[in-house]
Amino acid sequence: MHIRKATLADADTVYRFICLLEEKQMDRGGFDICYEYNSNSPYNHYLLAEDGGTPIGFLSCQGQMLLHHANWVYEVQELYVEDAWRSKGVGKQLLDELDKILANVPYDVLEVSSNKRRTKAHGFYLQNGFEQTHLKFIRPKSR
Repeated sequence: MHIRKATLADADTVYRFICLLEEKQMDRGGFDICYEYNSNSPYNHYLLAEDGGTPIGFLSCQGQMLLHHANWVYEVQELYVEDAWRSKGVGKQLLDELDKILANVPYDVLEVSSNKRRTKAHGFYLQNGFEQTHLKFIRPKSR
């Protein structure tokens, strides 16, 4: 298995992974705009896991300076591993590669949010050094 930076040429693969992660068909035009914009930011990191050139996982991470930390905070926004590859260390290797990227970057915490129905993912994050310290609340634009 090999982990590398995802590029604009990987947009179709990443789009498919995000649709599978979210369990819905995402707006492709909006996705393409976000993917290209975020790919050009030095504070976003997109990683692709491959086995023999076949994509098997994806991680995205975004950094931002937050007032309530008075420092940089990085957040894993998406982490997806193909069903056949789950529980085989792919997610951990993606996180390990992210740790290498952020090793010399000053930041306060690495965060992740996970849908409350994804209980296996919660266990994965706890096993990989994350602590559950917050509840996340959302309010959609159209109420």
